[in-house]
Amino acid sequence: MLAAASAAAVLALTATACGPGEDNAGGDPSAAASPTATAASGGFTIPEDLKDRLKEHGIDLDEWRGGEWKNWDRDRWLREAQDYVNPIIEDLWDPDRMREAEEPQRPVEEGDISGDTGVTDPEPAAVEAQAVDTPYHSAAPASGKVLFDGPQGSMVCSATVVKDPANPGRSNLVWTAGHCVHAGKDGGWYRNIAFVPSYNDSGESEAGLEDATREEIAPYGVWWGDWAQTSEQWIDQGASTGGQGAPYDYAVIHVTPEKGGDGKSLEETVGSALPVEFGAPAVPEAGGLEATGYPAAPPFDGQKMFACEGEPGRLSIEADQPTMYRIGCTMTGGASGGGWVGAGRDGKPALVSNTSIGPVTGGWLAGPRLDDGAKGVYDAVSRKFAGR
Repeated sequence: MLAAASAAAVLALTATACGPGEDNAGGDPSAAASPTATAASGGFTIPEDLKDRLKEHGIDLDEWRGGEWKNWDRDRWLREAQDYVNPIIEDLWDPDRMREAEEPQRPVEEGDISGDTGVTDPEPAAVEAQAVDTPYHSAAPASGKVLFDGPQGSMVCSATVVKDPANPGRSNLVWTAGHCVHAGKDGGWYRNIAFVPSYNDSGESEAGLEDATREEIAPYGVWWGDWAQTSEQWIDQGASTGGQGAPYDYAVIHVTPEKGGDGKSLEETVGSALPVEFGAPAVPEAGGLEATGYPAAPPFDGQKMFACEGEPGRLSIEADQPTMYRIGCTMTGGASGGGWVGAGRDGKPALVSNTSIGPVTGGWLAGPRLDDGAKGVYDAVSRKFAGR
């Protein structure tokens, strides 16, 4: 199966979920046997019900790009995908799929880091991740999980609700890592991207969640990404392992409630959104940073929120690229995309970075410095939804 290439709208709306917990997301199962269009290369078909559902979202595949999508080969399709498409499929993210989603790969070996050691500070001592106090909506109300489907199945990252300059007090913006929305140089946009604020708010164990209702596991609802944007550098350079593209590994998602909601924004619903601090110094001057997330690789199970706090040092991946922040932390995959919070210029908490990479053996995490490129991504998504 292909990673969710945004130009391939049919893959973003496929009725059959990939990965663990695979089931039909709606419609007549027999419709899959009645293809209405077949790609000239790739061999997939478009069932009649999916074609109708796409039209409901304003996508007519016979007219879209003059039907050129039919002629794209797999590699060109994935690499030339420009338009993010992520229609809502109600109840797709049921408790089982949310619980069973796995962490994406972003490990690095020490030998993978080929940057100038003159701007890489000594490796920090490992800091044991601490469980966040429950309920999470009181201790870390802006934090949550990002869920998405990739070619390996259902995946999970972490994310943070951030302020929206175009909609003060009514933000629907979520900050995460680029590799949580796009596969980088080897793929396209992921599909079925959704955000769950305060996932497992009461901090139940994995066993305790086996019979949990959707409301218990997602007390503030499931919010679907109706737009996502990451850096051009991540799209061109990013890879699942080795740290490639990591200094540019950030993304902003605009979300909307799955079931329409009560008219409240995400910020109003969870009661919090963090400002984003751009252009912070290579080593923050106002103290340490706290990284928060849902680590899912062993020894963690992805169901509980953890945090690490420490004084950041610098990490260089490539000599001609920006240095990254690095702190000691034992959190593992799944914590990717989680916010790093420090004191902003006004002394108040602000998002300064997000988790991008860590070593295979654990012990530290690194996140990008949020420079003008990151601000450009943030501002572009804010402007796109100004006044909405």
